[in-house]
Formats: sequence, C-alpha cells, structure tokens
Amino acid sequence: GWTHRNHAPEDQKKQELGAHRPREVVLDDLARGLSHVTGLHGARAVPMLVPPWNRIDAGLVSDLGSIGFAALSVYGPPKPASLAVINSNVDIMDWHGTRGCRDHGLLVQAIIAQLQRAFDGGEPVGLLTHHLVHDESAWLFLERLFTVTAQTEACAWLPIRTLIGRSAGRGK
Repeated sequence: GWTHRNHAPEDQKKQELGAHRPREVVLDDLARGLSHVTGLHGARAVPMLVPPWNRIDAGLVSDLGSIGFAALSVYGPPKPASLAVINSNVDIMDWHGTRGCRDHGLLVQAIIAQLQRAFDGGEPVGLLTHHLVHDESAWLFLERLFTVTAQTEACAWLPIRTLIGRSAGRGK
C-alpha cells in the first residue's frame, strides 16, 4: 500500500486497497509507492505488492502489471492472476486469542500440512509474520525454525525473486 490507511467503513474489515475509493486513485497510489521504493532501493527493489491487511479488491489485481508490479502476496490459497502470486499460508500469530505467537506445536503442524500440500503440487510454505507486534514467543519460534531448517538438507529458503520466477505464468 501507500499509507497503510483504512478506507473501509467501520463495519467492514480494514482495507486500503478496496473499492472504497476510485480505482484510478488507488492505482495511482500504488504506482507512486512502487516508484518511491524503486527510487530508494534501485535494482534491489522487488516489484511485489503485499497489501496492508493482506486485502486488495479483486478488480485491481489485473492492473498491477501495467503499473510495474511483477507479483502479489496476500494470505491464503492463490487465486488466478495476471502476475505471479506468492502467498503466505501459515500465520504465526494468534489474533483471536492471546494476540501473541500461536502454540509452537500447532505452528509446526500447520507447516507440515502445508509442506504436504506443496509436495502434492501446491504452493510452498509462506510464513505470515508481523514483526512490529511479535512477542518473545514469536521471535523464539522463528529463531528455532530457522536453526532447524538450516540444518536440514531437504529444506531451502528461496529468494523471493526465485519464487516469482517459478510462479510467473501459473494460474493465469
């Protein structure tokens, strides 16, 4: 997003990139945001949109490529799109309970289930993290996960550009 500002009515889930504003305004905000990031980071910038609150109006997705985006990432199973879709599918936070890290055992089970789907031809594991609100347990879980997976030959943390390249063209 551009401002991480909610434009949805109070009775709806938060959304910056929804149908609550004119389409041209939203697309202009996104184009300015991408231009700003590219100006700051040059070739290191990845033209990937991760919408605030993981929500974007479905009608905007088809225009993302025309304003410079190569990929989109939200939460959940990917939907067909005109650009690469690299979604997260395991949220480490317990938003409806403690608002802290989910139980580590349950997280491991969720990752294993997603790995099975990946082995069966599904999407890779994508962790949804929220660094600004992580509690000690969240940081500990991630530290342990990275330590264990670094010692496992069967696991590889892939650069986002690699995932975008693999995803491009799928599900269009």
